[in-house]
Amino acid sequence: MIAAWVHNLDPFAVQFGNGFGVRWYGLAYLAAFAAAYFVYRHLAKRGFSVIPPAKVGDFITGCAVFGVLLGGRIGYMLFYDFSGFLRDPLVFFRVWEGGMSAHGGILGVVLYTLWYAWRHQVNWPGLGDNLVVGSALGLFFGRMANFINGELYGRPSDVAWAVKFPKELYEAPVETQRAVLGRAQEMFAGPVGLEEILSAVPKSADTARVVGEYLAPRHPSQIYEALLEGLLLFAVLWLVRTRFRVPNGVITGLFFVGYAVTRSVAESFRFPDAGYVGLLTKGQFLSIFLLLIGMGFLIAAKLRPAYPPAWSPRR
Repeated sequence: MIAAWVHNLDPFAVQFGNGFGVRWYGLAYLAAFAAAYFVYRHLAKRGFSVIPPAKVGDFITGCAVFGVLLGGRIGYMLFYDFSGFLRDPLVFFRVWEGGMSAHGGILGVVLYTLWYAWRHQVNWPGLGDNLVVGSALGLFFGRMANFINGELYGRPSDVAWAVKFPKELYEAPVETQRAVLGRAQEMFAGPVGLEEILSAVPKSADTARVVGEYLAPRHPSQIYEALLEGLLLFAVLWLVRTRFRVPNGVITGLFFVGYAVTRSVAESFRFPDAGYVGLLTKGQFLSIFLLLIGMGFLIAAKLRPAYPPAWSPRR
């Protein structure tokens, strides 16, 4: 039964040695940047842009480096692991260990586009409208990478498609961890740690079976988020961008509102790994600010409408 499946996907697409190789997580970021570039360039060629197609490459590169990567990492340190950063500041540079914040990446891109618009004297809301369309696809790739990594898993569930995620053992009671270690020592004929056990799951069906005995079936919330925050949001933004005459900033506003809503819905299925803020999970709490930002873009677009070349009145 699929409900009993123990997640055993290898985080490495290609592995060259112990802990070294090409990870799906890194490939997901490359796919996200490529999607953002091709979507933006396509829309720019159709006139839905305040910058020409020739400048799209440099703009997307800046967004990727200074917005997504830097903003996402800083956001993770501030929102989710500030105590760990204080204990070991060098952890900031160990990006291969994971730890990126979608909220931080989004805010990082906002700040970079604001600087870019000022530097090149272009309409700031219009600059971001095409970017957010491609960004939704980037969110899809990122969430699918989370699923492959077996991280950010969901709450316990008895749905037919529930999955058992071995990384749950990191958060399991000490008694459960000791029981797994004891069983593993018999299999490996010697002492092993949780890290070695979990690394063996993708390569050994017996290890996966033993580990699965101590895991609870859970919602694959990463896939829910990929479909909601990624594909659904992309479809809505693409439709509005290409079929309706809307002022600069409306698409950006819809992205923020749409992401805040879909992320909050998905959070109800996701295990609250970062704890709560009152009655809300950390992700839902941070989404409130994105919702307010999105509403601000929509209000500003209504009060001072300006349009991309494709929708501007012909002279």
